[in-house]
Order: sequence, then C-alpha cells, then structure tokens
Amino acid sequence: MKLQNKKIAIVGGGPGGLTLAKLLQLQEVNVTVYERDLNKNARVQGSPLDLHDSSGLAAINKANLLDEFKNNFLPKADRKKIMNEKTEVFFSDHESKIEENFGNPNFRPEIDRGALRKILLESLQPGTVVWNSHFITMDKQNDGWLLHFKNGDSIYADIVIAADGANSKIRPYITDIKSFYSGITMVEGTIYDAKNTAPNISTLLNGGKIMAFGNQQNILMGQKGNGEIGFYISFKANENWAVNSGLNFNDKAALLEWFKTTYSEWSTVWYELFKSSSIPFIPRPICCMPLDQNWKTMPNLTMLGDAAHVMPPFAGEGVNMAMRDALELSDFLTAKNYDTLEKAISAYEASMRTRAAKVAKESLENGELMHSEVSLKTMLNFFSNH
Repeated sequence: MKLQNKKIAIVGGGPGGLTLAKLLQLQEVNVTVYERDLNKNARVQGSPLDLHDSSGLAAINKANLLDEFKNNFLPKADRKKIMNEKTEVFFSDHESKIEENFGNPNFRPEIDRGALRKILLESLQPGTVVWNSHFITMDKQNDGWLLHFKNGDSIYADIVIAADGANSKIRPYITDIKSFYSGITMVEGTIYDAKNTAPNISTLLNGGKIMAFGNQQNILMGQKGNGEIGFYISFKANENWAVNSGLNFNDKAALLEWFKTTYSEWSTVWYELFKSSSIPFIPRPICCMPLDQNWKTMPNLTMLGDAAHVMPPFAGEGVNMAMRDALELSDFLTAKNYDTLEKAISAYEASMRTRAAKVAKESLENGELMHSEVSLKTMLNFFSNH
C-alpha cells in the first residue's frame, strides 16, 4: 500500500479536511488534522450548507455517516421564497416541498455548519485533530515536510494536504496562481434568537431560505440551527469597497444608514436585519480561481476545497466540491492501480481541476445573472423550469 507507514498531515479542519481524515481512517491510514481554532467549541461562521447527492452526500455516505446526518439536518430549511425588494413573493415551494427525500438526486438537505462539523469530529479517532495549530510555514525534509505552527510546534509529515481555505498558506508551495475578484461583494450578518430579536424577518423566512432581487442588488438568507438566521447583502462593487467605503462594520447604525442609501428602493422591512444582527458584519469580496489553472504535480503535497478552487457561492457548490475532493482524493491515494503517490495525486488533481472549473464557470455566470437588471425575472424562469 502506497500509504503504509506514511504520516499524512491535513492542514485545516473544515468539512473537506475532516471528511478526508475520516475516509482515510476507514482505510487505516495514519492521518492528523491541524486546525487553527483553539478548540472544538469555536464558533462556526457562515450560512447553512446544502449537500448534493453526487458530492457532499456521497462523501457522507462513503464515510458511513448518513444516519448521523439524517439525525442532524434541518428539515424544511431547503424551502425557498423568491421575492422582490418590496418583499412581494413571486415564487414559494413551502407548501409543495417534501420534507425528506433522501435518494432523490435533486434533494439538497440543509445542515448547520456546526452540526456537520460535530458529526465529522465525533466520527474521528481520539486525538486526530490538533487544535490551536495555526500553520506558519514548512520546509522540505527528507521525502516529506517539516511544518511549523504559531504555537511553536513543528511536526514532520510524509504527505501534506492543504485544506486551509481560500487564503491558504500552503497553496503557494504548489503554485503561484492567484484568484481574481468576481466583481461582487457580500456583507454577511447573523441574527441570534431570531424569533424574538427579528420577528418580522423570521416570519418572512419561515424556517427556509429567501432570495430577494432588486436592480443589481440581492439579499440572500437562510435558517440556521439554534434559531439563528444568516444573511448576505450582495451587490456589485469595486474590489476594495470594504476599505474605501469608510464603514465601521461594528456599527449597526452606520450599516443601516449605508443600506438605506445604497438599497434606497428596498422596503423598510429589511431594516430589521441591521437592527437585530450581531456584530461585526463581515465584508466578503467574492473571488474565483482561473478556470484554466494548472500546475506541476508534487509527490507529497496537494490541496482540496477552497484552497484549490475557491469560487463564488452562486451555485451552492463550495462545500460540496470540497467534500467531493475528499472523496476522490481518498480513493486515488488508496487505489491499487497507481504504483506511486505522484501518479495518484496527479490523477486526482487532473480530475479535480476539470470538475471544479465547470462548476466555477456556472457559479460566475449565476452571479452575473443574479446581479443583473432583470435578475428577478431570470431567477423566476430558472426555478420555474426546475
């Protein structure tokens, strides 16, 4: 076996990294995950995740975690409403959506990020994740790598997998290709105890998702676990908008005034988002890796998820691609038809790049459609045909 007596280090304990660790442990591979969070109770940011049958759910199934997933997903959270800036609803599947339909390739169950992380963590062998391990740098040593962390620790690994996200510090050891700005920026907010702190928005959302479209402007939101709501104010802007805007993202009143000016045609109902949100708001310039990216395969280093192919969120494929990467990488690394690690990694990377480029292209195109002058009409046609 190519991985016999090999130490694998996965840097990054997100869904992709943890999924890979689980799948490799099922093959009795020696794997350790190094995560920068202080501990397992660190707050998990971001909207809920909708897993797809051929990627995220396929990885969950291969990891023997489908029953746990079914016990933790958010029933009805995949229901959606499409509306305009005045909160007039033009499409809703709240009455027709089946609550549970596992096995249907079009079923995309939602799960809270924290719940998914907990499922994956609890499935791993004790001590698999080393917390408070903020990667700084690494050096070649023998046939592997010596990794150095901010806490002063240094460890040796025969193989390193970068699962450390869009701002990966390991990616530059593989390629100098960088992502480009898509032209769209999002401002993220989270509302806790939403039924009490944002009753109007909570009623409008009704436990599902909202996609609201105005003139080149969006509001996207979804139900999270523990009664929370995650939302994104999405618009076209200069790449350095967050800095040049002069906004204090810890100031709810300032963000509300910005919204009233920038989203001047939008209903006052949306103001509750800003009055009820926790702080800080998080500005997110939306980036994408070049669709034609390529690099020379290394025999002891590769990457997955956003580290490999960050893309806009407008196809709902980010976490699904990361988990599909984990599924494929574990298969390639343990397959008997590759006699060297370099050949196995090369085959994985070729497949991953082709698959990710296709989805990234779709995500970029969807982003343009969702921020066009006729976005509402376009998205209504899309969902009506699906």
